[in-house]
Amino acid sequence: MGLLTFSLNLTLDGCVDHQEGIADDETHAFFTRLMDQCGAMLWGRTTYEMMESYWPAVARGEVAAPPAVREWATKLESKAKYVVSSTRAHFPWAHSHHVTGDLRSGVQQLKDATPDGVLLGSGKLATELDRLGLIDEYMFLVHPRIAGHGPTLYQAGLPQTRCLELVSAHALGNGAVALHYRREGRQ
Repeated sequence: MGLLTFSLNLTLDGCVDHQEGIADDETHAFFTRLMDQCGAMLWGRTTYEMMESYWPAVARGEVAAPPAVREWATKLESKAKYVVSSTRAHFPWAHSHHVTGDLRSGVQQLKDATPDGVLLGSGKLATELDRLGLIDEYMFLVHPRIAGHGPTLYQAGLPQTRCLELVSAHALGNGAVALHYRREGRQ
């Protein structure tokens, strides 16, 4: 069984607006390495649609991009992508699949079928999966910014505090810090 790792960019004040992070070569290289280590991506519909509207064009060379950004796009194009949605059923982007039925059992089946693990990149979906106890690890890239606005991480709240064990912390040259945590009691 693979691990479900929630990974996201956020500012010091918890803002997860994708436009607030530092989008440089180092950041893209970090997320490319993270994606290389997993067997599949998992998103909610909103994140999928945001990604689908841009990254396939970069992978096809239709959008000018530096090498690190193009590498991310190309690898993302070939990666298995799973989408949780109750309002959309057709996902035409290459290697995209719809997670149907009960959320708990659908995501658990995905974890069971993906020994290299699943990388979750949607904040709202993460809240629901955390409530179900399905997230094993957290990999946050904290940017040296205070946004002063939302959306924020776990904005909808959780029923109880999650206690985490630090696995690693690594500062990037751009000032962002990669924090890797594991839920207490998980191996």
